[in-house]
Amino acid sequence: MSIKILMPALSPTMTEGSLAKWHVKVGDEVNPGDVIAEIETDKATMEVEAVDQGVIGQILVSEGTEAVPVNEPIGMLIEEGEEELFIVDKGTDKPAAAAPLLKTASRVVDVPSDSSPPSLTASLSSTPLARRIAEQAGIDLVSVEGSGTHGKIVRADVEAVILSDQSSPKPQVAEPNNVPSPKTSGANGNRVFASPLARRLAAQSNIDISIVRGSGPNGRVIKSDIDEFVRSGEPQNSVIQELELETGSRSKMLVDSSATVKLSTMRQVIAKRMIESKSKVPHFYLTMDCEIDELLRVRSSLNDAQSDVRVSVNDFVIRACGMGLMKVPAANVAYKNENEMLQFQTADISVAVALEGGLITPIVRAVENKGFKQISSEMRDLASRAREGKLMPEEYQGGSFSISNLGMFGVKQFDAVINTPQACILAVGAGEQRPVVKDGRIVPATVMSCTLSVDHRVVDGAIGAELLASIKRYLEEPALMLL
Repeated sequence: MSIKILMPALSPTMTEGSLAKWHVKVGDEVNPGDVIAEIETDKATMEVEAVDQGVIGQILVSEGTEAVPVNEPIGMLIEEGEEELFIVDKGTDKPAAAAPLLKTASRVVDVPSDSSPPSLTASLSSTPLARRIAEQAGIDLVSVEGSGTHGKIVRADVEAVILSDQSSPKPQVAEPNNVPSPKTSGANGNRVFASPLARRLAAQSNIDISIVRGSGPNGRVIKSDIDEFVRSGEPQNSVIQELELETGSRSKMLVDSSATVKLSTMRQVIAKRMIESKSKVPHFYLTMDCEIDELLRVRSSLNDAQSDVRVSVNDFVIRACGMGLMKVPAANVAYKNENEMLQFQTADISVAVALEGGLITPIVRAVENKGFKQISSEMRDLASRAREGKLMPEEYQGGSFSISNLGMFGVKQFDAVINTPQACILAVGAGEQRPVVKDGRIVPATVMSCTLSVDHRVVDGAIGAELLASIKRYLEEPALMLL
């Protein structure tokens, strides 16, 4: 019997995810524990493993599809001997009994079951409808470039070749109502991928479709792109200018080289949460300068005494924040609703880690009970797995306090945005040599600026100042953290 492969819930709060990548294809045999797909959430990309043995009979959701609801079928697993229900028999022209549905980000494409694909390989490279249209028009599919998933040739690709002025040396024939044929090749002679409706609208508006930026799959020009082009009133001649050279040849120069890049799921969630935090949370900021010469001396001594773990300045900051929160528990809280707030009993410190295309905040839990060596080891492991997209949801969800350290980038001081629903986040700048006054004399010292962003709904200015002063004391007298 067939088994549905469902979109998994990778965390208690997850309602939807994006299917980032398939590691299998139709016809592959899988066993329990085999990685079959990668799911992208707002914070990480997680691997999905097979839970049963069988053969991949259908792939219902294509790679790159976003906002797939939890528990929605994304594929079908069948037992050995059931291939004829879903997979075309390689040795015959017998079509599949059930036509698979391939869900994309914009529509569901029904692959007709009345066609007879000659082989599994051919069916994967082009759709049956595309092959039938190509055969009727006398077009060799080898010369057609596919715009579907993994370069698959779809109906629109074949229709584009039929409409293309490159596919035939015959002069163009005016369409009904005296509508000119749309241009289907770009400024460099390459064919432009566009939907038939987009080409028709471009022709009716006398628009050179080769200069319209496509927002469809693989840059394909669709109806909304033509509508946006018309609304913007962008003149065609300002985008591509043709210059006559002294030799008589022509060259074409692109004036606008910008491109629209789709935001990743992580970046979309970051944007949404930052807007919510800055617009709904009443921030206020407190800054103190911390002298860290003694901290650097203690750190050097600890690293000289052992070689298996290298303690960083950031590990001292994490420990100082944890102990500071224990000293000032009134700041170790989070806003819940108009009538309630959460009071945390341990210092669970979220530490911002930069990733390609975003950031994530893995959590070092119960920092007040851990030494520098354990904090350093855990933090390095969390950061390494965060960059590989292998963190479990419970390792980055929650936390009672956040740290954002940009000192390694040379940033002197900055104000961080609160990581809601937490109430505080500490922004750490670079340690640098500055002149300070001691006993009436100006002397050099290594100074690090720290700024505390505070949610005024649950933490008042005096409490925030007390917390920051406590963190400053631990950083300037690190021996207190060794007690």
